[in-house]
Amino acid sequence: MKTFKTAALIGIAASSVLGQAQALTGAGSTFINPIMQTWIARYRQATGVSINYQSIGSGGGISALINKTVDFAGSDAPMNPAEMQQAGRPVLHIPAVVGTVAVAYNVPGLGQGLNLTGPVLADIYLGNIQYWDAPQIANLNRGMRLPHARIFVAHRSDGSGTTFIFTDYLSKISSEWSSRVGTGKAVHWPVGLGGKGNEGVAGLIKTHPNSIGYVELAYATQNQMTYCKMANAKGRFIAPSAESGSLAAAGVPMPADMRVSITNTSNPNGYPISGFTWLIVYQNPARGAEIKRFLNWVIAEGQSFTAQLQYAPVPENVRAKLKAMINSIR
Repeated sequence: MKTFKTAALIGIAASSVLGQAQALTGAGSTFINPIMQTWIARYRQATGVSINYQSIGSGGGISALINKTVDFAGSDAPMNPAEMQQAGRPVLHIPAVVGTVAVAYNVPGLGQGLNLTGPVLADIYLGNIQYWDAPQIANLNRGMRLPHARIFVAHRSDGSGTTFIFTDYLSKISSEWSSRVGTGKAVHWPVGLGGKGNEGVAGLIKTHPNSIGYVELAYATQNQMTYCKMANAKGRFIAPSAESGSLAAAGVPMPADMRVSITNTSNPNGYPISGFTWLIVYQNPARGAEIKRFLNWVIAEGQSFTAQLQYAPVPENVRAKLKAMINSIR
């Protein structure tokens, strides 16, 4: 009996150690967090491997990867040259999903369907347009009763890939934005109040009447928020969706390192504030075999969960290239 108990305890201990060895940790993008949590649950069902992902913002995730406190980072912005240098050894950017950034608003009495152009949106965030009934907004929304109410502007307070996508778009369509503010995960905002994470910005919009802000589409739909149709490069007003995000990514030439912007798409039916979210890993990580297994699952089985959570899958032609990139992990 004593021998049996000892053997059983040894078996339990070995199983526990094995489970710990298989566990993966990640951190970063709040943009990808809704589908990441689904992936984590499904992947554990399929493989028994636990993954702990902390939704702390793309900037925080990249910092954690550089500091080697996580196995992978989620980011809606590719690492910049300074971050690549800080990493100290080669990293890989694996596009995991295509997402759209919704321009959400909370104007009492105003329902879904407000139209905005990129230059008007830039002027709101620059503080050049301060009231909802400003001619620049009214001319795009004839028949809508816009209040003479001051616009409350919400933005991210943390280092954010969602901010990177949003400011990358504004820099492309507004020379004033490009020169005064620019593109980045964190910028000096001319006006507005910051919230932490997509969750924080969604909370600001919901609790402040006459507000506007930018959030990943899943957060807008989950919180039953109203959001704009944005004029794309062809002049068509397009709502954010999995389909319009997919069209923004379709046909975009992918560089070998997979670091590419898809904002301000030329596709006539594409949504202009769309972007990839990358899972960023070292090419020679400590848990290489398990990371390869997880990444291969994400670009195969994991893509089947995208549409139900308002994301678009990575284009098929890109997935074929990703397999070779993932298999280079050693």
